[in-house]
Amino acid sequence: MSGFILGAAAYPVDRLADWDAYAAKIARWVGDAADAGAQIALFPEYAGMELTALDPASVEDLHGSIAALGSLVERVDALHAGLAVRHGIHICAGSLPVREGDGVFRNHARLFAPSGKMGTQRKIVMTRFEREEWNIGGGAPLTVFDTDLGRIGIAICYDVEFPLIVRAQVEAGATLILAPSATDSLHGYHRVRVGAQARALENQCYVAQAPVVGEAEWTPSLGTSHG
Repeated sequence: MSGFILGAAAYPVDRLADWDAYAAKIARWVGDAADAGAQIALFPEYAGMELTALDPASVEDLHGSIAALGSLVERVDALHAGLAVRHGIHICAGSLPVREGDGVFRNHARLFAPSGKMGTQRKIVMTRFEREEWNIGGGAPLTVFDTDLGRIGIAICYDVEFPLIVRAQVEAGATLILAPSATDSLHGYHRVRVGAQARALENQCYVAQAPVVGEAEWTPSLGTSHG
């Protein structure tokens, strides 16, 4: 992997008024990363949950708001795909829960390339609150993405704390692991960060973490996030 600049967002989840406000926010963050010379823009885990503000009828209902996101997934992906092409940048979009064909919601991180290609990595290991409170299921398969910058893997938050997940990605040729995260305490943030550092040390690869930050008490999904 040759040298390049990566922009990792410490990203605040805002209560946005409408789709246009969301699109403008994402465009501004991606544009700023590209203007700074970044070839990759990394957004955090569950950054897509700010879209729940767009449905006032379900915003205070955890499961209702997760379900309501389904109608926006294609629009969100089209937005990120267009920005990747326009700015010539790879974008790891903020992850969000997506209902799959079996009816189970799984946490999807999507990587968009300047070529127009897109790939998905599902979170594999669920935390207790995701499994028991959010009803989010673990996903498969484990993937590496072939890009102009080299092979890239994504280990979403808790996944980066499990050595064999990242080891499998590195053995498949990944030299960079993206670790989008969302944690509701500083202890949690540092737990993920230490996990990311350990994976980098063990595998002699690069690991980049991007956290959600700030107050989002208007949504039952996130509350206060630390990073």
